Amino acid sequence: MAVTTARVVATPAALVFIEQLRAKHGDLMFHQSGGCCDGSAPMCYPLGEFMVGGSDVLLGEIGGTPFYMGADQFEYWEHTQLIIDVVPGRGGAFSLDSAEGQRFLTRSRLYTDEEWAAVTPVARAG
Repeated sequence: MAVTTARVVATPAALVFIEQLRAKHGDLMFHQSGGCCDGSAPMCYPLGEFMVGGSDVLLGEIGGTPFYMGADQFEYWEHTQLIIDVVPGRGGAFSLDSAEGQRFLTRSRLYTDEEWAAVTPVARAG
């Protein structure tokens, strides 16, 4: 079995928060777009509430939850692993974390050469 490198991972605290939101709202999904304000943060929605399309890519899953990114943003972040964390604060206006006193935050790091050789391919959402 080939070892692959995930494009998106979550911290233990983010995984706990995902489970808390899932208990309240059911199955979830994430979308990370480019842009400013709320668009620069990972947005968490009930599964199917955000319409992904041909300009989105599926990076993988965190905590059993699909994580999508806009294709333009992916071109910029392609060589980095996204690390989804949770910090105190208010989330994006339409994100499920907005009223919880915590919010999701995207951190990133460059892949090593060995990791890059084994990075998980992305799938177009549309």
